[in-house]
Amino acid sequence: MTARPAGRSAPTLESVAALAGVSRATAGRVLAGSTTVGEQAREAVLAAAAELSYVTNRAARSLMTRRSDSIGFVVGEPEERFFADPHFALVLRGAHAALAGHDVQLVFSILASARDRERFERFAAGGHLDGVILVSLHGDDPLPQRLQDAGVPVVLSGRPFRPVDGLAYVDADNTGGARSAVDYLTHRGRERIATITGPLDMPAAIDRRDGFLAGLAAHDLAAHGVADGDFTVAGGRRAMSELLAARPGLDAVFAANDLMAFGAMQAIAESGRRVPHDVALVGFDDSPLAASVHPALTTVRQPIVAMGEAMAERLIAVIEDGPQAPLVMPTDVVARASA
Repeated sequence: MTARPAGRSAPTLESVAALAGVSRATAGRVLAGSTTVGEQAREAVLAAAAELSYVTNRAARSLMTRRSDSIGFVVGEPEERFFADPHFALVLRGAHAALAGHDVQLVFSILASARDRERFERFAAGGHLDGVILVSLHGDDPLPQRLQDAGVPVVLSGRPFRPVDGLAYVDADNTGGARSAVDYLTHRGRERIATITGPLDMPAAIDRRDGFLAGLAAHDLAAHGVADGDFTVAGGRRAMSELLAARPGLDAVFAANDLMAFGAMQAIAESGRRVPHDVALVGFDDSPLAASVHPALTTVRQPIVAMGEAMAERLIAVIEDGPQAPLVMPTDVVARASA
């Protein structure tokens, strides 16, 4: 191939095709990422594009493919909640890694108000996104159904509060993880076990509470207290103080996420008790700080980064191939010093 003369105008798809010795349509398919073109032709087109310093016109490509090459990553929480909980950053990290090889842009949005939601729905329905990953929705949120009705593919983090036809989701085994936490505590001789739940308008919190109660029942035990939490450190601290006041004899607590376990640890220390000598403590998530607090937190690990990856991969599959089956990923107990 010959070098492009100095001063020549910007290369076009036609010039790439001519230099590669293929049709314009073939060059377009290669540069759009198609895998149906023969290897020899593909290499010739890519070499010609590199030699001519050709950059794909994304707007023109969108007109041809009817895609925006953009994926939405949407969190249904206030900004302070998003930035305070490392869970969200880990999910985002996984999704970003999975999309890195797909030549798509990841568009991040926090829906903190009704106005945010209305604006986002208009944006998504306007053809600006090929699909959306929805994270941390509460209650019977209509957003997944509205997006699907507008023709926007959706993958949800966690199972929906109520079933939605054709909605793909990726979840952790929240019920099984909570049961394994109870098993762990009972095998260490704890019998007066309480729990701090997450917000019960979220399926993950409901499943962890139900798994906790089922785990106790399997050992012929009853809950030694159930306190409502909100997945925050402050909420865990408040709930733990309430439990200690109402049930001073409790000897173990399962907190439905690590942030609440950190708050519970503070409240236990403030009461003059020790973890784990007086009160054993188990969290849920295996967040980055779980191994750093003192004592290090025993917790139920869910594969957060891998779940983010799986959501992105499933969304690509929904966009290209249609509805996908739900995926539930395993959990396991990580034993540390708090229990």
